[in-house]
Amino acid sequence: MSKSLPYSMKDVHYDNAKFRQRSFVKVNVSYLILRVITQSLLTSNTKHDCISCSTGKFLALLMIFGMAYLMFTHKSAPHSVTQGQAEGINKEVKGISDSSGRFERFWRKPPRLPPQLPPDEKGSIDNIPHELQKLNTGSKWLDRQQRVKKAFIHAWSGYKMYAMGYDELMPLSQRGVDGLGGLGATVVDALDTALIMGAEEVVSEAGLWIETQLSDRISKKGQVNLFETTIRVLGGLLSAYHLSGGEQGTNLTHKGPKPTVYLDTARDLADRLLLAFTSSPTSIPFSDVVLHDPSAHRAPDGLSSTAEVSTVQLEFNYLSSISGDPRYSIEAMKVLEHIKDLPKVEGLVPIYISPDSGEFSGENIRLGSRGDSYYEYLVKVWLQQGRNRDGNFTYLYDMYEEAMRGVRHLLVQKSIPNGLVFVGELPYGPKGSFSPKMDHLVHGAFSRLVRKSCVVNARPDAPIILVCFLPGTLALGATKGLTKEKAMKKNLLKFEDLENLKLAEDLAKTCFEMYSVTSTGLAPEIAYFHTKEYSEQGLDGGNKNSKFVNDIIIKHADRHNLLRPETVESLFVLYRITEDPKYQEWGWQIFEAFEKYTKVDSGGYSSLDDVTVVPPHRRDKMETFFLGETLKYFYLLFGDRSIIPLDKYVFNTEAHPLPIQGS
Repeated sequence: MSKSLPYSMKDVHYDNAKFRQRSFVKVNVSYLILRVITQSLLTSNTKHDCISCSTGKFLALLMIFGMAYLMFTHKSAPHSVTQGQAEGINKEVKGISDSSGRFERFWRKPPRLPPQLPPDEKGSIDNIPHELQKLNTGSKWLDRQQRVKKAFIHAWSGYKMYAMGYDELMPLSQRGVDGLGGLGATVVDALDTALIMGAEEVVSEAGLWIETQLSDRISKKGQVNLFETTIRVLGGLLSAYHLSGGEQGTNLTHKGPKPTVYLDTARDLADRLLLAFTSSPTSIPFSDVVLHDPSAHRAPDGLSSTAEVSTVQLEFNYLSSISGDPRYSIEAMKVLEHIKDLPKVEGLVPIYISPDSGEFSGENIRLGSRGDSYYEYLVKVWLQQGRNRDGNFTYLYDMYEEAMRGVRHLLVQKSIPNGLVFVGELPYGPKGSFSPKMDHLVHGAFSRLVRKSCVVNARPDAPIILVCFLPGTLALGATKGLTKEKAMKKNLLKFEDLENLKLAEDLAKTCFEMYSVTSTGLAPEIAYFHTKEYSEQGLDGGNKNSKFVNDIIIKHADRHNLLRPETVESLFVLYRITEDPKYQEWGWQIFEAFEKYTKVDSGGYSSLDDVTVVPPHRRDKMETFFLGETLKYFYLLFGDRSIIPLDKYVFNTEAHPLPIQGS
């Protein structure tokens, strides 16, 4: 019996045995007998005569047997009775019941209830409206996902038309610019997004450029930043290698060159980048490499940022895995092994480190620029290595857990009047005041580091820095990429994991409100929070309808938006883990704001100067991460959760997915 039927086969058999309906003929005969008897009784003369003669006795007996027959055998008319037949019977019965209601009340029985369904089959019927709703909801998000794909094609078309081969597009002046070493960063950053979306024409165009142009660029270009080049170009090449079918990867498209093209180019680049490690007197690499020499160099002040040196391990580990050459992984992992033994403040570390001494420099502790992705890669590198608690990488997860305890203890506060949760800084170390300061470094090699912090601070007495990559990292560290429901069923969540997951959701709420509080619905680059110690008037985001308009302060110099991905990244991770659709809805609101205010008709999308006014003035810059990260995370947020699952892939800090070992 099909599950779509309203009851099972055993219910049908039971119904046939216990509730078998009488034929129409039998019911008709019963009503005719009843009619004859009752009409006889209703005639007083007839009644008197019947009692006094044998014929009357016979009719009386017949009446008694007829009544008994009806009482024990009468059932409702079968479903096969026609409407006309049913109306005829109803008229006959009505004539009788009007005069002899006492008999009708006597013989009438309550209607039979339909057979009850077993719990398992009943559930499938009750869920039919829910299943239809799920289908409708799924269709809605698939449509929205296609909107994101159209946006990606529009962004790429502008880049291809006006800036192909340059690092970035200037969509208003319709030209390209090199700000990341001249390796065509947008091409490589966008490639795996196109692979995931199935944008085969883009895959073909980007793949052809990499095959014919990139190796020549690598051999001739000058100075590049180790961190930026690793996360964007090396990471993009390695992800494209895997997704296009290399090393048992996921062959998402048949367009583009053979996967070995991406691998060979990645090795050529990585061999030059290795000089940053091997040229240093300690395990801490230099910050820059000259590609055509090749040679490595310190930063002008001699220091490397903690985030830079500790955010290259995913890429170099995977390259060793697929190439069979352990040099890449060995050199990169020396950094984390070295930092493991350095002194920390409840797991938190200063944002500068010296490649000459191997020691931290200064006391400035923050999860914003120059510190952010150190914490991100602690958990992600551990996940990449298979999450083996008994393996050689256990120390990474231990360092991560200690650091998150330090965050909760030392850096988390709430705004007033409405209690938005944010993360602050210790600019003078643990003995200094909790009044974070963050320099504005939005140029050159440090632009990527600054943007990892969605909300920052720029004065000693004004909180706060809010780091919007952190909700995703906290959620990932709590469930290890599994859904919350599955992790709980397997008893994998400790109390501390639940604490971190709650903090992740609270921070994601704050990050979203940074968008909804402005007139454009887009977040500023820098903002402040009202606290008991700090407040300024007349500097709100412009959306007076927002509940949090008095919690958030946005200064005039900080109101720009660079198309950043961090909040969308965290919404994506939290949706995958909690399965709460509110994160999709929040993401859709942000995407619509991008479409409304940053889209350039001739092609591409533009950064904005001021998100608090409508219409906003445009800044004439489309960062590579808009195609490589922001639109990719939107697409995955609105799509099937089985695509790039979080328990089988880790995303590097530029959103390039790399497979987990053994997955």
